[in-house]
Amino acid sequence: MFGFALIILFLTGFLEFPSAKLSIPSPKNSNFLNLSNSSTPEPFKDLFKSFKKWDSQVGCAQFRRKHRDSLTKGSKISSLQNAEGEIQCVELQMNHVSVLVKGWTWIPDNMDNLYSCRCGLSCLWTKSSVLADKPDALLFETTTPPFQRRRVIHFGVYMDLEAGRKRSGYEDIFISYHADDDVQSTYAGATFHNNRNYQLSSFKNNCLNNVGGLDRALSLYPECVKDPNEAPKWWDHLHCAMSHYKFVLAIENTMTESYVTEKLFYALDSGAVPIYFGAPNVWDFVPPHSIIDGTQFSSIEQLASYVKSLASDPIAYAEYHAWRRCGVLGNYGKTRAASLDTLACRVCEASARLLKRAFNMLWACLGGLIRVD
Repeated sequence: MFGFALIILFLTGFLEFPSAKLSIPSPKNSNFLNLSNSSTPEPFKDLFKSFKKWDSQVGCAQFRRKHRDSLTKGSKISSLQNAEGEIQCVELQMNHVSVLVKGWTWIPDNMDNLYSCRCGLSCLWTKSSVLADKPDALLFETTTPPFQRRRVIHFGVYMDLEAGRKRSGYEDIFISYHADDDVQSTYAGATFHNNRNYQLSSFKNNCLNNVGGLDRALSLYPECVKDPNEAPKWWDHLHCAMSHYKFVLAIENTMTESYVTEKLFYALDSGAVPIYFGAPNVWDFVPPHSIIDGTQFSSIEQLASYVKSLASDPIAYAEYHAWRRCGVLGNYGKTRAASLDTLACRVCEASARLLKRAFNMLWACLGGLIRVD
């Protein structure tokens, strides 16, 4: 998952794509904006100037009207759990839950914290066995939970966010990217991206041969350097490079339902327009008119023609950035609510709910053994 698929930074003027004449074939998906009727391309590099043109000719009011359905309908139940919905507090058995994250995991260290969750529940999420010396739940990712438990009341949590997600068979709570599982997690929140979002460029360049090679972006764009006294990481170069281009090609390693990874959200965060190949239901996870779904074109030539025309149409290109400028999140609000940002509380709530069910079952069993004369 961490190895990014080949990221190709498009476009205008360097790579040779099929030329667009007066019009180009329309993509199958209605999320795409028709390009301007003018046959004269208008190459641009200044993003602010394209925003200004879009504001004068389209504007947020029209954009909101166009996408009002996405504001009212929200996400599909089959794709996203209602992570920010109401819960029944009587279903929670505990006032405090501690989760100990075991072994090596890619879960960011900055998730370690004491959280205030719904219904007055406090949640300790930590990788430290000192802080959670008697954890209520043990979370495993790279290894499966052990069959034998060290404590009577203690839950095994297993997380698998890879495309071929599979339960271990030993967990009480299963976390994955899919809404059908116990707890869903997306990459759309801030936790996974903390310390990785830096300089956003308002000027978009032509393709530069994948920015000159591995880890060269900061030498080409010194304005991206965060701390001159600290060695840059790979993600510093990645974010900086993406930010300077109009488009980023984001390809999942597997095209399967709901498998939408950091590849797409990194590109959105950088201020580029992702050209995406991946989950067939990707629109359930992203803002309206924020990406180009490459699968909606009948051929690569058709896609290339569309992108080349879009790169020379400042108004049509600015429309792909309108969602954040106009506050039109659509399904993306639900996607963020189900992200790593809220995972700790949702796992603790699931643990407290599971314990309540266990006590109810135990009470029911004991009730059958108690004789009342």
